[in-house]
Amino acid sequence: MRLFEVLKSVTKTEPVRNLLCWLGAHYIRIVYSFNRWEVVGGEVATSFWDSEKPFILAFWHGRILMMPCCWKQGQTIHMLISQHRDGQIIARVIDHFGIHPVLGSTHKGGTVAFRTLLRALKAGECVGITPDGPQGPRMVASEGIVHIARLSGVPVIPCTFATKRYRLLKTWDRFVVALPFARGLFIWGQPLSLSAKATAKEQEEFRRSIEDSLNAITSEADKRMGHLPVVPEQGQQISRQSGMEGGY
Repeated sequence: MRLFEVLKSVTKTEPVRNLLCWLGAHYIRIVYSFNRWEVVGGEVATSFWDSEKPFILAFWHGRILMMPCCWKQGQTIHMLISQHRDGQIIARVIDHFGIHPVLGSTHKGGTVAFRTLLRALKAGECVGITPDGPQGPRMVASEGIVHIARLSGVPVIPCTFATKRYRLLKTWDRFVVALPFARGLFIWGQPLSLSAKATAKEQEEFRRSIEDSLNAITSEADKRMGHLPVVPEQGQQISRQSGMEGGY
């Protein structure tokens, strides 16, 4: 049996998965603790937290690693995570930070996840969505985040991070692995809202606004850290069904 097959088999065992999740959570804490972080636009989120108003946190799939550290401690948030094995590992990692995972995606568990997120928002709690997850195309927003924003009446606030020292993986999402002992940066975008009576054209414009805002702040974060920006996946058409998109 090849080494890859052995590792894949081992990670299916519960003790190993628990250990990996524990290590993942501690790695995130180490990177956050041993970097010098700057926050740009943080007053946007703070104003919502202080007034106890919910919002939808949006960030790209490739920037998920450090996002638990952008969140105010003690502030409830529900994060959409897919139900496949990798997603379940991420769900356990973020649980170490007090983030409540909501398992589901368009392909599996979408309806239940959609309703769970709506209930959370209407109860005054925040939710987090990766609008290009779980399978891409990279840095292209899906329709799912549009639907939940329209039905909930809650604004979307984009956020991203970059670090001076990092590794950029050759995955579909160009996953950013932040490294310690350097500088780090979080950038928050401006709130984006959509009327419940929005036309199809207005919904598409809103989807594009989320996409453009996330790409703009992500590019800015990379440039400030001295890196070439990650390029969105080109030549992809949005052809997803109306439903719950997003998640790890």
